[in-house]
Amino acid sequence: MRLIFLTFLAFILPAAAAWGQTYVFAVVPQFPAVEVFRTWRPLLDAIEQGTGYKFELRTSDTIPKFEASFQAGEPDFVYMNPYHAVMARKAAGFIPLVRSSESLSGILVVRNDSPLRSIAELKGASIAYPAPNAFGASLYMRALLGERFKIATEPVYVQTHVNAYRSVIRGDTPAAGGIRSTLEREPAEVRDKLRVLYETPATASHPVSAHPRVPPAVRMAVRAAMIKLAKTEAGMKMLDAVSLDALVEADYAQDYAPLEAFRLERFVVSPGK
Repeated sequence: MRLIFLTFLAFILPAAAAWGQTYVFAVVPQFPAVEVFRTWRPLLDAIEQGTGYKFELRTSDTIPKFEASFQAGEPDFVYMNPYHAVMARKAAGFIPLVRSSESLSGILVVRNDSPLRSIAELKGASIAYPAPNAFGASLYMRALLGERFKIATEPVYVQTHVNAYRSVIRGDTPAAGGIRSTLEREPAEVRDKLRVLYETPATASHPVSAHPRVPPAVRMAVRAAMIKLAKTEAGMKMLDAVSLDALVEADYAQDYAPLEAFRLERFVVSPGK
């Protein structure tokens, strides 16, 4: 009985000490910062109410800067892409907590009036991507183009999914990489000007992960608060706004470890390079 009591104290005391503490919550910059704060701040406010902890929302102006930050272990919680989960696990031991049950697939889009009808026609072409290591939109897509389709293309990195789609619409590049969820969030006048030329095989979606220094009880409280929100109408709307709809618990071994077998590190561009 004494051992059980001591184990309970070892688990609960760090969480009690953390009550009211502020944690840094970083979000991958798929969208401009104003959009990230517009969609994520209400959700974090709701999690604060459900847990008693405070969350400082941070984003970066580029994905490489975001990667450098989580690989250095700076944020406490991070919303990241699937291969970022692999990178973050190896670099700093981040632990996935929740994800959308909806699968993630990368897409390659062209203008709706483009004559392009096959991947082979993109040989030697410039393709706009948000960033080198944006998983479905760039990393996985570039690997498939080179390994499966055996074609060389010229990547053009434009920082966000929004910029990539508009690069095609303006005619700056004939194609751009993105993911289904970001294209679906674009206004109708943008979606109507684009056509999906290719879609990648599906994988588990973006997780919210926690640094291992965050006490286990705090991690559990955050996960529980998010799952509770997913059962309310208001909570579902907030989660849907950040592409965390149909929320489920995430598991690294099941959801993200399989990505290690793809050997995508061959196509990873290190932050700052």
